[in-house]
Amino acid sequence: MENLNPSPLDRFNHWLKESVMIKLFSIGFLILLLLIPSAWIQSLMEERQGRAAEVVAEISSKWSGSQTMMGPILVIPFTKIEKVKRWEKEKLIEEVTEHTQRAYFLPDQLLLESDIKPQVRHRGIFDAVVYDASISLTATFASPDFTRWSIPDSQIHWKDASLVTGISDMRGISDNPVIRSNTKIFVAEPINNIGVNMREPVDTMDDPVQGVSTLLGWTSRADVFDTISMTIQLKGSDRLFFVPVGKTTEVKMTGDWASPSFDGSLLPAQDPVITDQTFSAYWKILSFNRPFAQQWVEQDQHLGGSSFGVRLDLPADQYQKSIRTAKYGKLIIILAFTALFLVEIGSKVRIHPFQYILIGIALIIYYTLLLSISEQFGFDTAYAIASTATVTLVGLYALSFLTKRSLVIIFTLLMILFYVFIFVIVQAQDYSLLIGSIGLFLIVAAVMYFSRKIKWYKE
Repeated sequence: MENLNPSPLDRFNHWLKESVMIKLFSIGFLILLLLIPSAWIQSLMEERQGRAAEVVAEISSKWSGSQTMMGPILVIPFTKIEKVKRWEKEKLIEEVTEHTQRAYFLPDQLLLESDIKPQVRHRGIFDAVVYDASISLTATFASPDFTRWSIPDSQIHWKDASLVTGISDMRGISDNPVIRSNTKIFVAEPINNIGVNMREPVDTMDDPVQGVSTLLGWTSRADVFDTISMTIQLKGSDRLFFVPVGKTTEVKMTGDWASPSFDGSLLPAQDPVITDQTFSAYWKILSFNRPFAQQWVEQDQHLGGSSFGVRLDLPADQYQKSIRTAKYGKLIIILAFTALFLVEIGSKVRIHPFQYILIGIALIIYYTLLLSISEQFGFDTAYAIASTATVTLVGLYALSFLTKRSLVIIFTLLMILFYVFIFVIVQAQDYSLLIGSIGLFLIVAAVMYFSRKIKWYKE
């Protein structure tokens, strides 16, 4: 029998059950609670991404790391004579000191051609890109000019003149470099310190740069030749960069890879040609485009920071895409709860907070499914499987408390629309802001439209 004279407590309980504001507050509180496991999931994704990076580094350590090549550079020692005057016992004494210094000369013209043969190495579920590169170069030098330092030819150590080329990871040299001038072939030897720094700003500046060195066998200026050619087989991983040491440097690069990324301080001079299986690119760099001189004497000359080349990216980075998707997890929960709330208010159906929680948990577990499946089958396949499973689970669960099948169908279609929306944003990285802004605007407009007849205050 209905109580015609409800107590204040009964009226308060009735208000709690019927108040739209209390319902909104409860939903908001649940969303805040669900943000905690959402943050845990994102942390897990970052942890797996870090593990993948560790495996890639391990594979690279057994093959060869990222390669940066610099050279060739002509190095010629000379004797520096200095006269020092000093007073000793009220007498002016002049002392003559001699010490050996080295002069460095960069080529006037440098032509580099590189052909890269990448391959994918596997370690468990993780992949790493390594490559074999065939590199040939031709360098043309001007006659060494010592006049700016007032050094006569008699003080120049022509017999100790050498050619040095920096290689960032010497483990990558897979065959003896061939260096020649005309018909003369030179023997290349490894060197622990080429005397020039080519490290990038993020690298360790104190470590010496390794490479190969070649004695040129000159006895006087008459023996000096101007053109050097070199071929080298170089293994590496992830990237291949060059330092533009020529007054004019031209680089032609080809490779069997469909997803190259051209990086460094300078981009190709022409639009690269990229097909489904290969790529080709061309650079032309002038001395005006780099921050170092053409020749110098015995100083800490830093040639790093001007390198350029290609990165061999994997076609899809499932961890990066999964993390980007997880960042929209809050949006999915808000949209799903908003849709449920509008269905509840519009159809007079009572949905318990516990039912909201279960749906929210399903939306959170979705990201663990996405991560685990993407490690096995790739991001796109994982997204389709995880989204289908989650939408099906939530839709079937909605049948238990939504009285009309039409409401279940509408809610399920909305969930599908939400996941398609997020997928488009993640895939279209360059246009994600534009697509996301337009999509959110349309969603807000739809919420305004369907909530326009809701009586927020009881009359």
